[in-house]
Amino acid sequence: MNDLTIIQASQVCLKWQPVSSSLTEDRHKPLSQGLCAYVLQQNPETAQDEGVVIGHDHRYNSERWALLTARAFISKGVKVYLHLPSGKVYWQNAVQIIEPHDKGIADSIMANLEPGSTAWNVDDVTESPLCFDKTEEMKELYLEQVSSQIHDKSIQPLNDSTDLKFVFTAMHGVGYQIATRAIAVAGFKPFIAVLAQREPNPDFPTVPFPNPEEKGALNLAMAEADKESADYVFAVDPDADRFAAAEKQADGKWTQFTGDQLGTLLAASVLDRYKKSGKPIEKLAMVASTVSSKMLESMANAEGFKFTECLTGFKWIGNTALNLEDEGYDVKFGYEEAIGFMCSPEIRDKDGVTAMITFAEMTVASRADGKRLSEKLDDLYNNAASLPVTAVRDLTTGSEYDSEKDDKKPTLPVTGGEMITFKLGRIEDGVQVVMTLRTSGTEPKIKYYIEGRGSDKEKISASLDGIVNDLRDSWMEAKKWNLGEP
Repeated sequence: MNDLTIIQASQVCLKWQPVSSSLTEDRHKPLSQGLCAYVLQQNPETAQDEGVVIGHDHRYNSERWALLTARAFISKGVKVYLHLPSGKVYWQNAVQIIEPHDKGIADSIMANLEPGSTAWNVDDVTESPLCFDKTEEMKELYLEQVSSQIHDKSIQPLNDSTDLKFVFTAMHGVGYQIATRAIAVAGFKPFIAVLAQREPNPDFPTVPFPNPEEKGALNLAMAEADKESADYVFAVDPDADRFAAAEKQADGKWTQFTGDQLGTLLAASVLDRYKKSGKPIEKLAMVASTVSSKMLESMANAEGFKFTECLTGFKWIGNTALNLEDEGYDVKFGYEEAIGFMCSPEIRDKDGVTAMITFAEMTVASRADGKRLSEKLDDLYNNAASLPVTAVRDLTTGSEYDSEKDDKKPTLPVTGGEMITFKLGRIEDGVQVVMTLRTSGTEPKIKYYIEGRGSDKEKISASLDGIVNDLRDSWMEAKKWNLGEP
């Protein structure tokens, strides 16, 4: 199983309310059959014995769809290892699939649209000698890597004795139990749970949208924290792969960190721990998506470690990390601004629980130095090194261009969307702004990401406001084209 591990998303065509199972199963079964056929095609000698891993979560029909997927593989003699939870397709390198597998699987699905004779029978799937439930074993292995790779044992006494109080919400998802065990492994006292959001509930009744990044999603947790006089609010999303945090300030008000701010703080924590290890700093590498903050690039320039950016999404971040490992680098961190963080070298994907433990230990260490993390964040921004001069990079198909490259060709791959990045101004002149525009792959939106750097906060703020106004009024002509604004 070490050489071929696939985690199959079992929530295709998800609905947040009860749905007609026949419609979703009609759509789901060809996906499973096509994936199975592709796996056997790619690994004809080893696939049956090495097997696949199939996971599900708590949303409607998810468990049944996992069993339907298992049936497709078992019917072809392939071993199946069940576990909870999962939501994506990974290849044998334990990273989400990219080309050429995505196209190969899609073609295989189209060639396997007719359900097999036993496609709908899941009653005896778990009794098959080819089916193994590895959930508990995987939990233990996960907690072992939390202990060995995430938990900083040098600050164990601080974790044990801290007066800081933490409130945690699993956002009606599957993260509460494993997060609670990870908290104990790191030596913390139990975090205060938001009881109304603790248990899995596919209706997500207390939030309009179960993403801790959304406005108002942390309101219940903050109210609980106020009641308990807590210092921090931590949240993971329903499948526990994203992490959000808020900090209470001296005036009693809450500051919710953005994804880029969390990424900067987590990267600083990883960097500090790596420097303490005595390993050569030039071997350390970090990865971020191209629409994320350029603070990691600034830190890399100042500290001497390797920074690489990639396209948006953890399928790119994870595969970029593997490529860097092949080049001899020690990849300790990766992130995207949409509150996804990769803090463990054994998990090449975003993981909310390991991010939470890393962040919690950072709060304790920073408070021992007399600072809130918001103050530490200010220090990091003030110490940021300068970045390259103004540049343009276009990753739109047919318009590939990067003014910073000698041959004017971008190193990032072009995947069919539209994305263009501008570096505006010079850091040595006081302010530099990096702005990226891209079309959404899932919604009718044009998204923009903008960041300013410099030593004068008021000047940076004024520059950002002006650029956003120009973007809206002159570049995009929002009123003329009836474009909605955030």
